[in-house]
Amino acid sequence: MKKTLAEGDAAPDFTLNDKDGTPVSLSGYRGKWVVLYFYPRDNTSGCTTEAKDFSALLPQFEKEDATIIGISADSETSHAKFITKHELTVTLLSDPDHQALEAYGVWQKKKMAGREYMGIVRTSFLIDPQGIIRQVWNKVKVKAHAEAVHETLCQLS
Repeated sequence: MKKTLAEGDAAPDFTLNDKDGTPVSLSGYRGKWVVLYFYPRDNTSGCTTEAKDFSALLPQFEKEDATIIGISADSETSHAKFITKHELTVTLLSDPDHQALEAYGVWQKKKMAGREYMGIVRTSFLIDPQGIIRQVWNKVKVKAHAEAVHETLCQLS
């Protein structure tokens, strides 16, 4: 398994499609702060709460010249339905081939009910305008996470 990225590491670049099939590259956000969050699956309770919390705080993040990008292995179509259903305003990218998931070390062995499987470990990264990871949140608990990320951004920016 690849090592997990840490503060001070360069954020690996990637190009993934958004809900409309439009390619989006991390490098296209140079000069801005980026909150990059990885989540297991569209329309599950924790993932929905996380996406809604980040969407609600998006205007405050934008005041700090930051954008928010969520990534899961779900399809573009799934993301489009998820965004419409919950009126989300964050950018969601589809990573069915695990390109970014593996580059960021969040595609890991998980255990549930005694069985092991590969899946996405909920993780967030705060990336500065030069493309350097400034903060990592591993095994994120959703409650108040968006607020904690915003608070850290305000301290660092």
